[in-house]
Formats: sequence, C-alpha cells, structure tokens
Amino acid sequence: DARITWLCVPRIDSGAIFAELLGGPAAGHFSIGPADDAATGRPSQAYVGDSLILRTSWPSMSVTDYLDCSEGRPKRIAGRTDLIRVIEGTGTARIEFAPRLDFGRFPTQLERRDGGLEITNAADLVVLRSPGIEWTVENAGVHQTAIAEVDLSAGPVTLELRCGTASLRPDRTTEVDRRAATHSFWSDWAARLELPETLVDVDHGLIRRSALTLKALCYGPTGAILAAATTSLPEFIGGVRNWDYRYCWIRDASLSAGALVKLGSIDEAMDLLDWLLRVIEASEVGPERLSPLYTVNGTALPPEATIEELPGYAGSRPVRVGNAADHQVQLDVFGPVLELIHELGEIDAPLSARHWRLVEDLVAAVEQRWTEPDQGIWEVRSAPRHHVNSKVMCWVTVDRAVQIADEVFGRERPEWVNLREAIKDDIIANGWNDEVGSFTTAYDGTDIDASVLAIGLFGMLEHDDPRYIATVHAVESSLRSGDTVYRYKHEDGLPGEEGGFNLMTSWLIDAKVQIGDLGSARELFRAYVDLAGPTGLITEEVDPATGRALGNHPQAYSHLGLISNALHLAAHA
Repeated sequence: DARITWLCVPRIDSGAIFAELLGGPAAGHFSIGPADDAATGRPSQAYVGDSLILRTSWPSMSVTDYLDCSEGRPKRIAGRTDLIRVIEGTGTARIEFAPRLDFGRFPTQLERRDGGLEITNAADLVVLRSPGIEWTVENAGVHQTAIAEVDLSAGPVTLELRCGTASLRPDRTTEVDRRAATHSFWSDWAARLELPETLVDVDHGLIRRSALTLKALCYGPTGAILAAATTSLPEFIGGVRNWDYRYCWIRDASLSAGALVKLGSIDEAMDLLDWLLRVIEASEVGPERLSPLYTVNGTALPPEATIEELPGYAGSRPVRVGNAADHQVQLDVFGPVLELIHELGEIDAPLSARHWRLVEDLVAAVEQRWTEPDQGIWEVRSAPRHHVNSKVMCWVTVDRAVQIADEVFGRERPEWVNLREAIKDDIIANGWNDEVGSFTTAYDGTDIDASVLAIGLFGMLEHDDPRYIATVHAVESSLRSGDTVYRYKHEDGLPGEEGGFNLMTSWLIDAKVQIGDLGSARELFRAYVDLAGPTGLITEEVDPATGRALGNHPQAYSHLGLISNALHLAAHA
C-alpha cells in the first residue's frame, strides 16, 4: 500500500526516520490510504512509465509518490530532499505521519505550524508541508504521531516532506511542473539507452527498469554507486546474516557502471571514476591499500554496530549499521575498475592522463599484492585464503591494462605482459584441482565457489577450454538448487544459512551461453526474469524452497546480472 516504511535522512547511509521495514510500526512509517480500508481491498502499484514516480491505486483513490528531481536536485550536496505525495480520487483518505528519529532510538516530537508540521527535536531539519490539513497529534510513548482524514471531493491533496529546510512556504514551481520535470529526468535518460532491437525471453521495459534502478542507486553529488538501498534485510529469515549495503563497494559499483556503459550511458562511469580518484587522492595510504568500500562521500565507514532496539525484518536480528568488511583485504577490487576503463576506451569515452595514472597505480597495486591471501568477493569472516576469483581479477587488472595502454594511450608495457602471464600460470597451476575436475574456491581446498566462473566470464580461459566447461558443470551440479545458485556451501565463519545468490545465477546463465548450452541458459533466464517483483525490482537472494525474496533490496548486483544475461542472449539469438 502507500506506506513508506524506509527513509534515511539526510543521506542514504544516515539514520532512518521511517524504519518499519526493520522494526514494525513502532519504528516509524508514513501511511496513506482510504479511511474505509476494509471496503476497498488491496491496492495495485506500478511506476509511471520509465520513471521512478510510483503510483498506488485503489478503486476510489490513488497516491503518487516521487522524490523531486526538478532544478538539478539529484546533483546537489545532500541535505535538501523533497518527497512529494499526491492524493487523488473520491471519498476520504486517512493519513498517518509517524516519523521516528534515528531508527526510533530518540524521542520524536511534532509541532503544528501554519501550513504543516515540524519535527522539532531533529538534528536535521524536517517539515511536512500540508496546507489546509487539520492534524491531530497523539502521543505514542516517547514519540508523537500526526493523524488526519481528508475529503478528496475538493480535488488533489499534496503533501511535501521536506528534509533539510524549515520552510513551509509554497515552492515557486507548481507540483504539476515538478512532477513533469521529475518524470522527464528519468524517462529522457531511459529513452537514450541503447538496447538490442530483439531481446530473448524478456521485454525491453524490464531491462530499462533494471537500468533505471542502477541509475537510482547512483549518488548524484559525488558519483558513488550504492550496492543496495537498505540495511539488514536477511539472507535467511530469522538468521543473523544481515548486513548494511548502503555504501559504495568499488567492485560492485564498477560492475554497475559497466552495465550502464553497455547500454550506452557513460556519465555514471565517468562520475564513478572521478569519485574513486578523489578517494585515492585523499587517502593516507597508496592504492594498494584501498578499502573495498567507502561511504558515498568517499570517507571511511563508521564502525559496524547493531541497533538493539529494532527486532529486525521478520524477527531477523541483528540490525546492523556500518560494515566491518571495509577493513578486509579483497584483492578482486582492482579488476572491475580496469574492466570499466577498458569498456570506456572501446567506445572512445574521454579518458585522460588522470585515468592513465589510475591504470598504472592499480597495476602496481596488483604487482605488489597479488600473491597474498584475502577475504575474497564474499567477504568471509574467517581466515584469508588464496581465492581463485581474486587471483583471476588480479589477472583482469593487468590484462585490461595491457589493452588500455595499447589501444587508448598508444603505449607498450612488456613488463605488464609478463606479469599477466605469471598470474595466469599461477592460477592454472594452483587453482585447478584434478581430484574435483574443476577450479575450486581457493588454492588450499576442494570446495567450489560459483565466483570461479570468472575464469571464463572475464576471458582468462577461452570459452571452449575443457577446464572452463568442466568448471561450469561443476558449479551447476554442486551449487544449483532449482532455479537459483548458491555462492558456496563451505564453512565461512558465520552461523546459519543463506539463500541462492541472484548474481551467481546470472553468472551461470552467462557461462552457459558462452559454452553453447543456450537452451538451458534460456530456461534459467526465464526463471531469473520472474524474480522481478510487481514493480520490476530484484533482491539480493531467493529461497529456492519457497521462492521468497531475501537480502537487501533493490540489489545492484541482481539488476546488472539481468542486463548482462539479456545482452548475452540477444547476441546469440
């Protein structure tokens, strides 16, 4: 329904003022619906065209929600955000405004003012412009809630939740014009995307929706790209694998930007590289010591902590803020960056001397550290290992650097060629396991991890190499369950279970396309397409037994995976 259960202010990684998603109604929500709820049934919900304007509809009324994107707002430094809600229809609407500061950990007091409401004790200014509405303010423990019923017969009712200002004055632009500008911001961008004329087993609208989701995860003021929009949605209901994804992972962000480059949009990639260059310039250590992730402002994360006051989604505790993975060694972070620069170079994007220095710096980082063990792509909280995926991504770093040097900057680096071959030889010698008949998770064991598919997906082995084909089959036989693929099944230092990981399902689909198993790839892809919810969004994981969505939402990995599959299958149609 038209119930906002998750909103963080002033920034996506700030405390939430609506956190019902993780704590039930007591943790804050902003709800609108027919006053006679029992007589209307469940509403429908859809985005308006190729935009992020969301409409919730009942037979008698509708609510249209959007974040105002007029006048260049998405690029402004965080602080001022306007969430606009327009109620239209007949009958009476009931509105319940129940903000709860910092996940409900601080008392929330409301004050009626001429033209609306103000949260009087918030560290960041928050007001609700609602002219003409008669609010009743009720006490709810240490918090206050405002309730109103509105007769819709007089015409549409507009509510503006303004974060970062105390002003309740009318905006100089009408709501109709702001909505039109917001629609154009999204739809004009989507219209410029370059999609194959013919897609296989998916419509163009869903691919545009995935691209729009990746675009929405871009933080305009700095160029960072979020891994997901939420924290602590569980990887298994009732479990403890609940993590904060409201940050910019260098690896994930580079892959997200790369997906958009493949669809013809390069601004997000260029902005991300600018963000990364600023991170490196501001760092007190060299690029070889890059953290796997940073805040959207490019700073170190706060210490990982738990919010004991929240019971978690469906009782899945703890609720975490911050992420201790920022202190891990993850040597796979460099490869996706140079993969992205290589993709930009292939389409003659405006790469500069700053980008060349970044290429040199990241190759130097790999040269210094590629022989070390690490925590790997899955950020295991146990002893570091020599992960095959991490070694492959070190190879990708150097391989793409060789190509960038030659094709973009007209330079030769024979020492890089030698380094590339040394890394490949090491992976072949130590990553392949004759007993298993496959590449394995790491050099020291027989367990299999789906991320070893990178060995062919990123081109270290040819698609017809028997070792790659055997690895694809081994991943499928050991990690596929129904229509999803687990990341791994070995011990990782954490209790409990997790669901199938959607990106790894996507990787298996792409791998099947590469080795010529198109029929099976299409069958699995159709199931992947079905993961998209009513609004086209996809979570991180899925329970193969029940089909229940799991993990943070929406997840960049899952959407870039859908785009990759669609493009691979279209190329083989």
